[in-house]
Amino acid sequence: MPDDQLRARAESLRWYHTIDLGGGVVTKGIDDSAARLERLQLPASLAGMTVLDVGAWDGYFSFEAERRGAARVLATDSYSWRGDGWGTKAGFELARATLGSRVEDAEIDVMDLSPDRVGRFDVVLFLGVLYHLRHPLLALERLASVTTQLLILETVVDMIGAGLPAAAFYPGRELNHDPTNWWAPNAEALVGMLESAGFSRAEVVTPLPRAPYRAARAVFHWMRRKNALRPAFRQDRAVAHAHKIHPAQNARHG
Repeated sequence: MPDDQLRARAESLRWYHTIDLGGGVVTKGIDDSAARLERLQLPASLAGMTVLDVGAWDGYFSFEAERRGAARVLATDSYSWRGDGWGTKAGFELARATLGSRVEDAEIDVMDLSPDRVGRFDVVLFLGVLYHLRHPLLALERLASVTTQLLILETVVDMIGAGLPAAAFYPGRELNHDPTNWWAPNAEALVGMLESAGFSRAEVVTPLPRAPYRAARAVFHWMRRKNALRPAFRQDRAVAHAHKIHPAQNARHG
C-alpha cells in the first residue's frame, strides 16, 4: 500500500497502541506503548519461544514479541475486537498486514482460555486487562493453565500502603469514570493472587513511588480535575512477573 494511502487508512481508525507502520506512518494511539514496553522487562530475546498476548487490541506487544524472535505468537482479544466498547479489530488487521507479520489471532475471552482451546505458551502477556474483570482470580487461574514459564502482567494497583494484601472494588465509575473497571489489588494482593492461582513464584518488578511523590502527583491530578486526592494518592500502575517451575526444577527443589 502506498504511504499516502496507508496514512489515510491509519488516520481513519481509532487506535489505542502507538505503532510505527513504516514509511513515516505512526498510529495516533492514546497509549505510550514504547514507554510501557520499557516497564515490562520483556526478555530481549524470545528466540524459539511461544508467546500468547491476551487482550492484544491493536497488537503492539504481539508484534514486538515476534520482532524479538518468538517462534509463534498468538494474539487474543474479545471485548476490544468485537466493537462492543471503545475499539475494533481493524487496527490490528491493518498493522499485521502492513508489517508483514505472521502473528496469529483468535477471538476468545480470557475466561474461556484453556490448554484445549489455545494450547500452552512459554510466555503469556496480560497487559492492562486485570482491572477490567469482574472475577480477576478466576482469570489468573485460566492464565496459569496456559502458561509454561512466565506470565508478564501489567495493571492498575490501588490500596498502596495498606500494610496487608487488599484490593479496591469499583462498583460504578470510581476508576477513571469507566464503568468497565472493577478491581485493583495492591502489590501484596497481586503477588498472593498469582501464587494462589497456580504460579510457583511471583514478584512486582516495577518500584512503586514513595509517598512524597504520590502526594505531589495526587495534587497535580486534582488540580487538573483528573482524579480526587485520596484515590490518586493510593493508586499507580505496576508490572508483575509470575513464574512456573518445570517438573525437573520441582525435583531439584523437593
